[in-house]
Amino acid sequence: MSRLSIVTTSRAQTVVEGLYKDLERRIVASPPGLCPVDLTASFLKMCLAQSCGKCVPCRVGLSQLESLFADILEGRGTHKTLELIERTARVISSTADCAIGYEAANMVLKGLSGFREDFISHIETSRCNYHLDQPVPCVALCPAGVDIPGYVALVAAGRYADAVRLIRKDNPFPTACALVCEHPCESRCRRNMIDDAVNIRGIKRAAVDNAGIVPPPPCAPSTGKRIAIIGGGPSGLSAAYYLQLMGHQTTVFEKRSKLGGMLLYGIPSYRLPRERLQEDVDAILKTGVEVKTDTAVGSEPGQVSMDLLRREYDAVYISIGAHTDKKVGIEGEDAEGVISAVEMLREVGRGRMPDFTGKRVCVIGGGNVAMDVTRSAIRLGASHTTIVYRRRKDDMTALPAEVEGAVAEGAEILELHVPERIETDENGRVTALWASPKMIGLIKDGRPSPASSGEPSLRIPCDVVIVAIGQGIETRHFEDAGIPIRRGVIQAANWSAVEHAPGVFAGGDCVTGPATVIRAIAAGKVAAANIDQYLGYNHIISVDVDIPDADFSDRPPCGRVNMKERDANERKHDFQLAECPMSLKEANQEAHRCLRCDRFGYGSFKGGRTTEW
Repeated sequence: MSRLSIVTTSRAQTVVEGLYKDLERRIVASPPGLCPVDLTASFLKMCLAQSCGKCVPCRVGLSQLESLFADILEGRGTHKTLELIERTARVISSTADCAIGYEAANMVLKGLSGFREDFISHIETSRCNYHLDQPVPCVALCPAGVDIPGYVALVAAGRYADAVRLIRKDNPFPTACALVCEHPCESRCRRNMIDDAVNIRGIKRAAVDNAGIVPPPPCAPSTGKRIAIIGGGPSGLSAAYYLQLMGHQTTVFEKRSKLGGMLLYGIPSYRLPRERLQEDVDAILKTGVEVKTDTAVGSEPGQVSMDLLRREYDAVYISIGAHTDKKVGIEGEDAEGVISAVEMLREVGRGRMPDFTGKRVCVIGGGNVAMDVTRSAIRLGASHTTIVYRRRKDDMTALPAEVEGAVAEGAEILELHVPERIETDENGRVTALWASPKMIGLIKDGRPSPASSGEPSLRIPCDVVIVAIGQGIETRHFEDAGIPIRRGVIQAANWSAVEHAPGVFAGGDCVTGPATVIRAIAAGKVAAANIDQYLGYNHIISVDVDIPDADFSDRPPCGRVNMKERDANERKHDFQLAECPMSLKEANQEAHRCLRCDRFGYGSFKGGRTTEW
């Protein structure tokens, strides 16, 4: 009788597992601008190495695809080669025995569908269709194009005020973004190849917390041009800031009593304290921006008409944001006790705190806004708060840190439940939310969709239902004034100009739909540059900050410094800032983890600190 033995991992297999992790980190850190054909060929080669060789479609077919890709990349390919790649991939996809073969073929077919023009470019011109606009990964992924390696180096040198000045060259909201930016810049940080992305937002927080008051740069001589900006949110104020620096006089028309838009009326103060937001607003206003608050643009008595603005100003920028709520479309949503997340956060932003003491609250939604109202409801005294979400917790669009924060403060997440109806009492008040249990189903548009589970509906007793499923745009007056509207948003080109409306530009949430703060800021920056050009100028925004030289010493693997929050049992009782800053020692260590991609590799080709509009 043969003996059994304990199976242990061999040294070779252990090393291979480590190489897999290294490969994963390298893929995570892949910067924008890579040749998609070359990248697909590399993935295809890895798939071929994984093949067991049992079935012909995988063993032979993938090898043939690899050879055909080599012909394309080395200038020997023709349009017939491209047709042969497609036919071969389709055969492998339909006949391979296992996922190693058919998923490799599907990857090739997705590439042919998604970037066919790049294959054609290689065939016809022997070069890639892609071009390297910005080789520094973090800068390329920042919608506003902020010089991230530059200000990180300044923080490492302890020059916090200079770091803020450098940030403002491309983003006039350094403090707000240090607290609430979703930091897309970190997603492709090349430091991922070594250990983990640099905590860029945390470093920015260190800069703004220690810089003191940093005045804006002087404005260029007056051009005599006047620009009307509709909306005093991040996009409108960003456009106003840069246009003022260029020498144009801007006037911001804000419907509400205070500036800030969704930064003020959509983000609770435990994430963005009002006094910290005001730091950015004050710096913008110091450039000479004129402001008219409590002034709506519309056709009603007492409002300013769009036609009047177009006659009296040389250009108009529409940046009204997304301030209307969306309906769920279920029975009982007009009952007493059903409120929209937009409405609730607006009241909180005005300092009119709803009283949820002892009430049971249900929140419908899974985005950052849903987390904001959930955590706010807890602070407003709710006895029990439940987030009802139609997909899995892992599929939530909210930042993981926000979801974790809500759970730590006592929120319950009821995943895979779709709201059906709202139950009310004889007086029309909310008594419960009925939800249909779901199971996870097929993946559509990148996320698994909920499917019927066949289980009975669940009754969730509650006193308040908060709907947080999205926001809409108030467009009626603009449509009446001849501004093109499609699918609820203003139609504007990617350079902000509104079609068939000379001198009118638009940007931010009213064009893209609800998006992030940094995207709204970027839209304002782009609009300012194009309005300047429309008026016949070509101003350049620059900053006279000397960036420290790159450090040539070795960079050993080092853990990332993560931001901490105050204890959940303490912070859930107030609206004080929940997130704790890095210590100066932590900020210095984290800043020194930066690999300075602006000074090494392709990044060294990009010189100067001037904004390229």
